[in-house]
Amino acid sequence: MRDEEIKKIAQEVAKILKEEKKFKMPGDSVNIGTAGKVFRNPLVNSQQNQKEKNDICEENTCGPNCKSCSPQGKFSASEVKQMGADRISFCNPGSDCSQFASMIDHTLLKANATQEEIGKLCQEARQYNFASVCVNPAYVSLASRLLKGSNVKVCTVIGFPLGSTTPTVKAIEARDAIAAGADEIDMVINIGALKSGNDQLVLEDIKAVREATRGKILKVIIETAYLTRDEKIRACKMSKEAGADFVKTSTGFGPHGATVEDVKLMREVVGPDMGVKASGGIRDSKTASEMVKAGATRLGTSASVAIVTGKDAGGGKY
Repeated sequence: MRDEEIKKIAQEVAKILKEEKKFKMPGDSVNIGTAGKVFRNPLVNSQQNQKEKNDICEENTCGPNCKSCSPQGKFSASEVKQMGADRISFCNPGSDCSQFASMIDHTLLKANATQEEIGKLCQEARQYNFASVCVNPAYVSLASRLLKGSNVKVCTVIGFPLGSTTPTVKAIEARDAIAAGADEIDMVINIGALKSGNDQLVLEDIKAVREATRGKILKVIIETAYLTRDEKIRACKMSKEAGADFVKTSTGFGPHGATVEDVKLMREVVGPDMGVKASGGIRDSKTASEMVKAGATRLGTSASVAIVTGKDAGGGKY
């Protein structure tokens, strides 16, 4: 979005807010039964709900006429990017939100995650206006339905968590996820091939998924905990050569997650025009801040709510 477009939207929002001194937002809740039925009032196409949508913007569906936005004309797009953000949002999701919210992939990748937990994840993502929810492929369709009409993207993982499937399988998995509603793909590289020195296979692996995800965001998980400094550099260079949008530190299932040193190295290798996602072990706002200062433009964590509310989520890999 160009600077002048952002300023124009901000001016329109400011005008609306000046005219509308008082407004109320409709409640927003998600309930999912064990049979998989989704019960959420704003998603029901009743005449009453349609009238409410026409009169009042639904929470976190920002647009020129959104009545819940705070003017952001104070900053230009370039100034916002210099702060380290790779997303710009005009929506004001609540007083508990922090500077990190629009940079967070709100994550739930555990094997025993339930439908109800995915519903809660999506509800929290709407409330705090996170960049995305990151879920396993089987839950992409559900998350896509629950987040319809919001700014929150649906992210999923491919070749996860080992990265040892073939390029063909990863490409098919990515296409299937996109067909189900995924906006962003986090793929795991062939770690064994990298450590064996078979860089050609690693590059072909990333290129196969890149070809399958044209028009979508592709993040490449290099799993830094298993790599030497040289291997981290090679993995980042190949990700950039293949045309990926981000390099990502970890799956959250390895020996350890993101470190400040790894994020700094990855940023140095890929340069300023590619994203760096720090993930694994980010459990509080202090750690999140350190990662952003080191060069991260996206954070992957399951402790998202604790981070944006200034709390410590305690132990946990993701």
